[in-house]
Amino acid sequence: MKYFPSRKKKEPPIMIREESSEYSPNKCVLRDDENNVWLYHANCIEFMDMLIGKYPNGKFDMIFADPPYFLSNGGITCHNGKMVKVDKGEWDKSSGPKLNHEFNLSWLSRSQKILNPNGTIWVSGTHHVIHSVGYAMQQLGMKILNDITWEKPNPPPNLSCRYFTHATETIIWAAKNEKSKHCFNYEKMREINAGKQMKSVWSFKTPNGDEKTFGKHPTQKPVALLERIIVASTNEDDLIYDPFSGSSTTGVAAINTLRKFVGTELELDFIGLSISRLKRAVATRQTSLNFAISEVM
Repeated sequence: MKYFPSRKKKEPPIMIREESSEYSPNKCVLRDDENNVWLYHANCIEFMDMLIGKYPNGKFDMIFADPPYFLSNGGITCHNGKMVKVDKGEWDKSSGPKLNHEFNLSWLSRSQKILNPNGTIWVSGTHHVIHSVGYAMQQLGMKILNDITWEKPNPPPNLSCRYFTHATETIIWAAKNEKSKHCFNYEKMREINAGKQMKSVWSFKTPNGDEKTFGKHPTQKPVALLERIIVASTNEDDLIYDPFSGSSTTGVAAINTLRKFVGTELELDFIGLSISRLKRAVATRQTSLNFAISEVM
């Protein structure tokens, strides 16, 4: 999917009072006001609490969230043809269904408050977490618009041979509330789907080698998947937030599609990876912009 660069208006900086806590440094680690890209090494709960006070009427046009799936509890999977433990880190360990659901309610309620009145949120997950997310959305009065099935043509095999091979993830798309008049670029989706209405089953391969040039994240999403989500539900210059930024695929896709991005990531291991990817995306876009300008001069 190709996007042609254009001159963009500047967004006022998304800045918070940088106060560390016992849970997080809450520090801006990448600030690019010229290209409207901000990344914070921060706990998303604390970060969103700060924004709620600063923007009581909401701030973001879209949120994409890929929260912990609570998978790292001794299971196994296949990686590069070898059996490995499912151990993504402490952040992915389950605390039991009750506490897991309370966590989902906590971050979703804050996400809802920082959305603009007509804003929407997309949340990705496997069966381990997505049903809790959907229920929490209903508890909060969000309007569920669609559930997208992301089908992976190249999933790892099921080594136990006791289950079907896990080949999909679900992505729930919801509006802030029942009164929201959400953005849906129907004609654009139809255009990229060969003139036909786009269905809710999407096929994308998992991230390739180029997307992992600077390293990898265990739940990294393909850039093409995020580009479709962003183009479907936002307009150029809209502001997007990712509370669990990870390797900042959402940010890369936002830069590629001429949107603005704010991300928070708590795990220090992924901060450097995110910064490298975001800087490369900005440089690539700037090169394209300069080339386009030179063509018309």
